[in-house]
This record gives sequence, C-alpha cells and structure tokens, in this order.
Amino acid sequence: MDVSVRSEHSNASDEVAGDAMETGSRSRVAIACQGGGSHTAFSSGVLQELLGDLPGDAEIVGISGTSGGAICAAIAWDGLVRGEPEAAAVKLRRFWGEVAARDPLDKLLNEALLASIRLRDHMAFPEVSPYLLPTWGEERFLQLLRDHLDFAELRRLAGRPGAPALHIGAVEILTGHFEVFEGHELTAECLLASAAIPQLFRAVRIEGKGTYWDGLFSQNPPIHDLPHLNINELWVIQINPSTCPRVPTQTHEIIDRQNELSGNLSMEQELRQIEMLNRLIARRAITDPRFHPIDVRRIALDRDLDYSTKLDRWPSFLEELSEYGRTKARRFLGERRDRSEAVAAPAAGGPSA
Repeated sequence: MDVSVRSEHSNASDEVAGDAMETGSRSRVAIACQGGGSHTAFSSGVLQELLGDLPGDAEIVGISGTSGGAICAAIAWDGLVRGEPEAAAVKLRRFWGEVAARDPLDKLLNEALLASIRLRDHMAFPEVSPYLLPTWGEERFLQLLRDHLDFAELRRLAGRPGAPALHIGAVEILTGHFEVFEGHELTAECLLASAAIPQLFRAVRIEGKGTYWDGLFSQNPPIHDLPHLNINELWVIQINPSTCPRVPTQTHEIIDRQNELSGNLSMEQELRQIEMLNRLIARRAITDPRFHPIDVRRIALDRDLDYSTKLDRWPSFLEELSEYGRTKARRFLGERRDRSEAVAAPAAGGPSA
C-alpha cells in the first residue's frame, strides 16, 4: 500500500477514500488553509466549491488557517458548525466582495499602497511604523468580521458534541510561542491577530493571553494537531508555490521567492511529519491500531504572482482568484471521485472465478 503524502496531481489510487466507500463509512477530512493576504481569495473560491459540492463519502471534521487563510477557515467553519455548509459558501463570497476596494477613496489607497511596495524594489523609502498611523484599518477589519460572524454564538456551538474543530494560527511576540486559537475561544481579535502583518498592523493584545503578530511567523497553516482528529484525509489549500521556474536575479524576484520559501517552511515540515508516519505504517514499523495513513492532497494556487499583489484588493483581481479557486476545486473533487470509483470497482465485482 502506498501511503506516502501525495500531491493533488498524483495519479495514485485513493485507497483511504476507497476504504471508506467499501465499509460504508465516511472519510474524515480536515482542511488546512495557508495564509497569503489577498491571494487567499483563491482559498475562498476553493472553499465555496468544496462546501457547496462536498462528496457524500466525506465528512469535514476540522479546518485550520493562518492570516487570510484563517479568515476563510473561520467563515467556512461557521457553516460547518451550524450544519449549513452551503450558507458558508455564500458568506465567503459576500465577505470578499466587501473586502474589495470599491469606493473611490479605497481604490486610491489600494493603488498607493501597491505603488509604494513596488517602488521599494528600486529605491530607498523611509520606514513608517504602524504605531504612527491611524488605527482605522484595524477597526474596519474588526467590524467587517463582526458583521459576518456571531462570535458569541460560534463559541457556544463549538462546545457541542461532534462539532468540527477550528484551529487558527498566530505567534505570541514576547515568548515566540506558536499559538493556536480554537473554536471555543474564537473572537474577532483572534482573527486579527492571525492576520496582523507587523509592517501594516499594530500588535494585537488579547486579554489574558498575550500580544500577537501574523500567524505566518508560526504555523502556516496549523497542521500539527489535525491528525489528532482521527482524520483519513488532509486537504491543503496552498498559496505559496513550492517550485520556482527560474533562478531569481532581480531584487523584487529575490524578495518574492524569499517570501514564498519562508511562508512554506512550517507547512512542509509538518507535512513531512505526516509523510514519515505514513511510511512507518507502510513498513509495519508502527502497528498500533490507533494510527492509520493520512492521504494528503494539495489544491495549489499555481500562478506567478509577485509579493505586492498579496495586498491588492482590486475587485476584478480578487474575483479572478476566487473563480480560479472554484475551478481548481471542481477539478480536485472530480479527480478524487475518479480515484474512489477506481478503487471501489474491483471490490464491487467480487472475486473472479
């Protein structure tokens, strides 16, 4: 049995999902959403399709995310914990519609920010601390979250037996502790903490817990605890590309690739741990029945986008990414369905004479 970690493009048979079909049980699935600013509009599109067309043999038992991926994960979890995944798909689309820069002033600010980032690749710019800037950006962000999520009710729903898990990544600045906020403690401030890029936002203080920066500095996304949910499958929505088509030589190319590699570091390390566990199970070095292989698949944003676009809120750009995410998710579900049917077909035919 091949139980190593597989990519979305693997042609290997999906034995985990196939086993679930044979036994009549549903495959326990966790989804991990990598962070990446505006690029996570892609994640929104992926989740819209997954939630709207979830296979009957799959049950989402947990979802995690960091930064923009945390926002998408929390909105998706809102629907899952209520038993209304299709409603979450609608809410994701509405949320990103409101994130987009639509009014004239917002469009002007968006273009000014992008221009300043791109110019920094070619000339020196004075650094401006976010502590010298007004806090209206953070305040608007918090209000947007509260408009879309009833945090008090979600914390209550998280305590129900069998409720799907939510894991949100952030880093505590003073201790360096990798924080994972769970559903029963979720607040708008937790999501702001996970998305608090230090060059743009002030550190987020959460009473009784600590002071936080963006989860990109910790787990991007949180994966380590997901196997504890007794999952059969892990679907990773990946924003930063693993590979690069050429050696970067220009300053902006070097910065882009550096950002991609650092953003993938924790994710690749945590996936490697699952891969190692899978290999040990395959070799029968681990025979404890509590452990079983986890089939890992990636739904990746495989487009060449520079770092500055992670802050781009132009409406057409966000919608294009979202639509691409929906397209990739449809392809992913179709390939998963084909693999499951291929595994189930011989079993349905029974032993040959």
